[in-house]
Amino acid sequence: MSVFGIYGSQEAAQVIYLGLHALQHRGQEGAGITCFEADGTCHHHRGLSLVSNVFNQELLSSMGGYVGIGATQYANKAKGGLGNVQPLLFHQRKGDFAIAGEGSIINADGLRLYLENQGCLFQTSTDAELLGNLIKKHNGEDRITNILEALNMMEGGFAFLICTKNRIYAARDKHGIKPLALGRLGDALLVSSETCAFDLIGAEFIRDVEPGEVVSLDQKGIRSNKYSEYQRHKVCAMEYMYIARPDSVIDGCSVHLFRKETGKKLAAECPADADIVVGVPDSGLSAAAGYAEGSGLPLEMGLIKNRYIARTFIQPIQSMRENSVRMKLAAVRSIVEGKRIVLVDDSIVRGTTCLKIVKLLRSAGAKEVHVRIASPVMTHPCYYGVDTSTSEELLCSNRTVEEACKIIGADTLGYVSCKASVEATGGCSELCLACFNGEYPTSLYEYETK
Repeated sequence: MSVFGIYGSQEAAQVIYLGLHALQHRGQEGAGITCFEADGTCHHHRGLSLVSNVFNQELLSSMGGYVGIGATQYANKAKGGLGNVQPLLFHQRKGDFAIAGEGSIINADGLRLYLENQGCLFQTSTDAELLGNLIKKHNGEDRITNILEALNMMEGGFAFLICTKNRIYAARDKHGIKPLALGRLGDALLVSSETCAFDLIGAEFIRDVEPGEVVSLDQKGIRSNKYSEYQRHKVCAMEYMYIARPDSVIDGCSVHLFRKETGKKLAAECPADADIVVGVPDSGLSAAAGYAEGSGLPLEMGLIKNRYIARTFIQPIQSMRENSVRMKLAAVRSIVEGKRIVLVDDSIVRGTTCLKIVKLLRSAGAKEVHVRIASPVMTHPCYYGVDTSTSEELLCSNRTVEEACKIIGADTLGYVSCKASVEATGGCSELCLACFNGEYPTSLYEYETK
């Protein structure tokens, strides 16, 4: 998922729409926008589809207000459907508020049971609804105190936006797993999952929201509160490797430069006797450029992407992923025929996409296909928002690299090391590498018994 918010613009809905358009790569199942006017009038619309299909200019023009938040929906078998599209709207005596968030709360089951025992009824399976009910439970007069107390009960990797008629509260988990950035557009204040959204609308990047911080955006400007004194910068490694757009900057580290540097290190750690380097569009291209530079092999455009197909990894079911792969890529026969190819991709999760691409290159006449992956071997499920919640889904959870190589049909298979991945950040982040090494930054609560 992605989140985007703005305070202080008479065209709030239009700006949020553009922001979500820039963040569409983080989820394509649905989108929503909630805006408030100064008198508390709320404009709220959600839909299942891409941002451009959910909203049109007539609808956006009718959504008044100067403060608002929006979100794109990440397709997920357990959390799909219109009811789970955010923002979610909450009604309260002291004023309505909306919440949009991404990531995952590890102790959600326990908190839901706690709230249900106090009479709460849940209509969705979202963590946004969980946070909304926790805020309402702490029914003090000072809303920021209620928010801080609610967040302090939650464990996991998350980024939440809470919007009222007066302000936006932006919160990031205390481990810094999920990114969240602040920006400025004229006199308006912005918050976004990624900085690439600021570039699209011509906004200025201010800073990242710090781990464990809740930032208030209102007529007084930017104010900061801490809901936890415990702070780490364990940004999800998959943000750098796959999820984020290459033109984004997370905690001071350029995503493109991270991927390129990882590609260089991959060439040093896993060389291949080959003729050309081919990157898998789009998230494998930066690493492929680095591999080519590090190996001295020419970089060629051996694969062409259909720009109208959604990302295959975040399709909700396996059959949809397989169909998407067939429609997504085409091999350039004149480039790959008779060549020994180093195929560079960002990651292998289930192996579906890689298997199809290797077959595609061989059918176009490739002599050899040496797969090189610009992330470590994924062996453990992610519990912080990446849709790999069981070990059985992962190609290498119970297989060796050699066994995985046979399954995807490659001549050889190589991965970059965890050490090299951390070094590629240039010291900006420790990285959460839990899905590669099993070292989770949080307690896993109920997941420990599953």
